[in-house]
Amino acid sequence: MTFESLGLPAALNRAVQDAGYSQPTPVQAQAVPAALQGQDLMVSASTGSGKTASFVLPALNRVLAARGSGQRREKGLVHGPRILVLVPTRELALQVTKAVTTYGRHVQGLRVASIVGGVPYGAQLKALRGPLDLLIATPGRLMDHMASGKAVLAHVELLVLDEADRMLDMGFIEDIHHIAAALPAARQTLMTSATFAGAVGHMASELMREPRRIEVDSHTQAHADIEQRLHWADDLRHKNALLDHILTERSVEQAVVFTSTQRDADWLADRLAEMGHSVAALHGGMPQGRRNRVLEGLRRRQLRVLVATDVAARGIDVPGISHVINYGLPMKAEDYVHRIGRTGRAGRSGLAVTLAERRDAGMIQRIQRFTTQRIPPATISGLEPRVPEPAPQQRPRPHGKAFGKPFDKSFGNKSFGNKPFGARPQGDGQHKPFAPGRGAPRGAGGAKPAPRARPR
Repeated sequence: MTFESLGLPAALNRAVQDAGYSQPTPVQAQAVPAALQGQDLMVSASTGSGKTASFVLPALNRVLAARGSGQRREKGLVHGPRILVLVPTRELALQVTKAVTTYGRHVQGLRVASIVGGVPYGAQLKALRGPLDLLIATPGRLMDHMASGKAVLAHVELLVLDEADRMLDMGFIEDIHHIAAALPAARQTLMTSATFAGAVGHMASELMREPRRIEVDSHTQAHADIEQRLHWADDLRHKNALLDHILTERSVEQAVVFTSTQRDADWLADRLAEMGHSVAALHGGMPQGRRNRVLEGLRRRQLRVLVATDVAARGIDVPGISHVINYGLPMKAEDYVHRIGRTGRAGRSGLAVTLAERRDAGMIQRIQRFTTQRIPPATISGLEPRVPEPAPQQRPRPHGKAFGKPFDKSFGNKSFGNKPFGARPQGDGQHKPFAPGRGAPRGAGGAKPAPRARPR
């Protein structure tokens, strides 16, 4: 199948070709024709499957169709957007905005705005004053503009809820219902989510009309391009030694190291910077401008290591990420799937490594039950755990092909021998801002006061 066979107009086909794509992914092949027909869609697809284009292309088709029919969107006639895309995080808003500009490059006069928290209101208010083709927004900031009367949503023809499950996890369900109530009832609605069970499915039934269900690469299916490994650590010092060894491997092009809290992200980024790594932290407690600079540094390969929390890392799409390392385990099992999906993108292979202490055994079991697949355990020569691997209480039931590729228990050729495990230096929780082009800051080492706890 080709993109031409999906029924897209010539301007969009040209943009897709310019972006280097010749064939649609499975989710695009199913979702795009159905969306072009005006159907409401519930789409489940794994990260890196091309689901963003599966709703961006139909959205841009609506813009072109309206212009072809002579509908006027001039200032003073019709205010507000024609298409509204709601996303859970600022990073995902940036990713969707980038996709819109990429696929809409041949749409003359395309008007796109991004409305997210953490940035000044001025530019957003200016964008909202005139007509818009597409508005990409996080629910909280959009609610602010609705309350002030600046966001007019009476002319929205298409509503997209991207990663609806994550928006519900973040407590946006009431905001979503409030926003949807301000939209025309005759609109088309597209929703993407890792799962449509429970509250997400209930919300879909309330907001959609006879939706078509499209499911591609569910969480129980193998990520063929991602090899997984599980390293058991005796304690924090052992876990740090494992992480240090992995990051010295030549196979690491770029790595995302996940932590459980913002404080840990700052502390670990400081520690790795002092060791000489080109590293920066990324989490929700950082100003948006600094987060944008960090992401740009990652895309330009000025960063080799990114230390991130779950919320901040949603939407990161960088093909050069060869390794994902779970330094702190996720709060929910489904977040594990989103984490490892940061690697193995654009047809490349990737490695997902989980560093777990004995207290993490319960979460490891929940992850394996969620994916219905086992994470293969592995060891590093010279860094084998002293305590045996904890016996699982219940093995996950087999589900088709095993997750990932065969694994080699001897991760790399280096050996620490009798070298003691590295002690954890105390960080002050204040990570130095990353300056693109200047590399990572190097510290003089030494003890620092322990960081104060900060909200997640």
